[in-house]
Amino acid sequence: MISNAQILQDKIKTRTARVGIIGLGYVGLPLAVEFAKAGFTVTGFELDGFKIEEVNAGRSYIPDVLTQNVKELVDDQKLWATSDFQHLSAIDAVIICVPTPLKKTKDPDIQYIVAACESIVEYLHAPMFISLESSTYPGTTDELMLPMFVAKGFEVGKDFFLCFSPERVDPGNTKYQTKNIPKVIGGITPACTKIGEMLYQTAIDTIVPVEGTRTAEMVKLLENTFRMINIGLVNELAMMCDKMNINIWDVIDAAKTKPFGFMPFYPGGVGGHCIPIDPFYFSWKAKQYGCEPRFIETAGYVNSEIPHYVVEKVQDALNTEKKPINGSKILLLGMAYKKDVDDVRESPAIDVAHLLLDKGAELSYFDPYIPKARVNGQNLESIDLLALDDAIAESDCVVITTDHSIMDYIGVLEQSKMLIDTKNAVRRSGSLWPSVAESGHCVLYKYRCESTNSDTRTTN
Repeated sequence: MISNAQILQDKIKTRTARVGIIGLGYVGLPLAVEFAKAGFTVTGFELDGFKIEEVNAGRSYIPDVLTQNVKELVDDQKLWATSDFQHLSAIDAVIICVPTPLKKTKDPDIQYIVAACESIVEYLHAPMFISLESSTYPGTTDELMLPMFVAKGFEVGKDFFLCFSPERVDPGNTKYQTKNIPKVIGGITPACTKIGEMLYQTAIDTIVPVEGTRTAEMVKLLENTFRMINIGLVNELAMMCDKMNINIWDVIDAAKTKPFGFMPFYPGGVGGHCIPIDPFYFSWKAKQYGCEPRFIETAGYVNSEIPHYVVEKVQDALNTEKKPINGSKILLLGMAYKKDVDDVRESPAIDVAHLLLDKGAELSYFDPYIPKARVNGQNLESIDLLALDDAIAESDCVVITTDHSIMDYIGVLEQSKMLIDTKNAVRRSGSLWPSVAESGHCVLYKYRCESTNSDTRTTN
């Protein structure tokens, strides 16, 4: 008698397996496109009506996914989206790509994972492959998900196959995208891992199998904890350099010429769905084992202070012109959490905007990727591109909070009365401002006051 594992393997080989993706965001849509391009019929499960409508109309709402690719796949009937989870009854392999935010207490919020699993349980059948890609704490797959499926009377590794495969998407990265980022995967049983390897290698260039789901879950947390702690370290060093009148950007540029033993990280706040959140998933779990995650907690505190530090620099700059923040016209250039993406989740720029509004600033912003933003209960709209030059010239202070590639930062410098550059964007654009010859240092936050015809520079 042919086994359920063999049935799935045969369907994967012949591309007759029907693939379901739950969640069509930054992770889910690119993954759905890759599986559809590999020859599978892919169903995207999504509660957001806008995303369903866009996909079924052959349009992409994710910058990293070409509309042309979506349209071709939809036209070929290889990709479609729905909010009706009854279609899971016809799915052979389902991959969960839902958000995993933190609660205000910094405890994991896994409600979306639970909801997805509840939908799968209702339509669970043998054989079926299930993979979780959402970032979470070690133990989620075997402690939370597995009992839900087993309770329906199915045996893991025999009737259904359960894996964890952490998403590694880097929005806006044109070099590394879903297809060519190595895929880590760990299953509850060796049979689960084998099925997962076979499925993912049809769409992803490199597969990295690991021993078990907990190892796979921990891989993602290690990657982002490593980044968060090192960003915290360089933020702390930048603030020290501020006191010592040393250019932190020059220090980093020189240090990264060493071909071994050093990896460059850059000052600034942390944003997005992963780096500000994943380490605290690990921290929460570690505390259950009596471990005290000191590095994580300290780095988290340092990084959370960066928006406050930026606002202090705005205040210092305005003080040179005998102006308070209260009533001053302040323009933020950028609301997204990183360059060239349309995502404001955990964005430091949003935090800066909050703080400035609290202090009474007359705030506006420009971001070509974020047409609207909600800050302090207020609905803000990005300044129109045609009105940007006037807005820069009329502002008491301009703050570069996101270094989008589309911007002419040298032009921003020339038009602004006062400029604070938190991203070193002006200098990276080729300007000699501020030049080493003038002051001997150029650091993270710097401002220029037109009326005094002088430059003052400060660091983070």
